[in-house]
Amino acid sequence: MVDITGLKDLKPVGAATSFAKEFRDFLLKTNMIALALAVVIGNAVGKVVKSIVDDLMGGVVKVIQGNAQGWDALNFKIWHTNIEVRLGSFAGVMLEFLMVAAIVFFISKIFIKNAPPPPTKTCPACKSGINPDATKCMYCTADQPSAEAPKPAV
Repeated sequence: MVDITGLKDLKPVGAATSFAKEFRDFLLKTNMIALALAVVIGNAVGKVVKSIVDDLMGGVVKVIQGNAQGWDALNFKIWHTNIEVRLGSFAGVMLEFLMVAAIVFFISKIFIKNAPPPPTKTCPACKSGINPDATKCMYCTADQPSAEAPKPAV
């Protein structure tokens, strides 16, 4: 029989400590938690988009189709073979994709705002846009005039 009562007091040494530290740094410093949250939120948004497509827009599509067969009316068999071309199924999937893409586009336009462009100044020599604090142009390497200090209000 093996006595394991003293094992709880053992501390990781060497490679195990290094691995644990690297793993902790990986989780905390590489935005792994932010990525996990993004996956969870993305999954929730996916459910909302699916509900909009199925529950709200699905009725409109059924009205447009007009018959009981729906998209299956577009399916056909090739001559005397068992090969069936399911054009109706393909059309339905493509329409659903377009609806999802449009909804995701509208949601992203509402909630995601583009950052304003960084400030630039024009190089007097080559007329390229450069950083306002630059002392040389990155395109033509011309020396840039120093920035003028703002004049105090009188």
